[in-house]
Amino acid sequence: MQPATAAVVDLVTAVTPWDEIEQGHIEHTLAWLGSTDDIFRRVQPVTPSPHLVVYVVLVDPGTRGIYLGMHRKAGRYLPPGGHVDPGEHPFTAAAREAREELGIVAAFDVVGEKPLFVTVTDVPFPEPHVDISLWHVIRGDRTAPYALDQSEFEDGRWWDLDAPDLPESDPHLPRFLAKLDCALATPVR
Repeated sequence: MQPATAAVVDLVTAVTPWDEIEQGHIEHTLAWLGSTDDIFRRVQPVTPSPHLVVYVVLVDPGTRGIYLGMHRKAGRYLPPGGHVDPGEHPFTAAAREAREELGIVAAFDVVGEKPLFVTVTDVPFPEPHVDISLWHVIRGDRTAPYALDQSEFEDGRWWDLDAPDLPESDPHLPRFLAKLDCALATPVR
């Protein structure tokens, strides 16, 4: 197993599953990681499938808000994020994506530096493929402006974590928000 793959195994193994669905996603991810070192997208848009991506979920814990951007290709509100480059550590990718897509130096002090959530998602665009996603949480400030990458996002806005009217988004977002809500009630160690 390549060092980059082993690092991802360590991260995924450290995630405590929120529910049976996430437990299944963790098991699926670990089986995938055990079967290949070809985990990084090499050829756009989708080769290989599956491949590793990160979300950097901008959260204002004080006002209980989450920032989502209207993703141009997906046509839905998503957290910033993207593909992990070949050989790149997911934490490094998350920090890079925060710089590229939000124009900030990410503060991973809300729930810690490790991903909070792991998902396996069938993505229909631009060609059908599977994303293995590691969801990192970064600190945001609802009153601060963010320089959202206009090449990827049409606009961005804050949503209340408790809002019943969340926009169309990643299919796993409601479960992530439930797990995040629980994590916000627990101090970071």
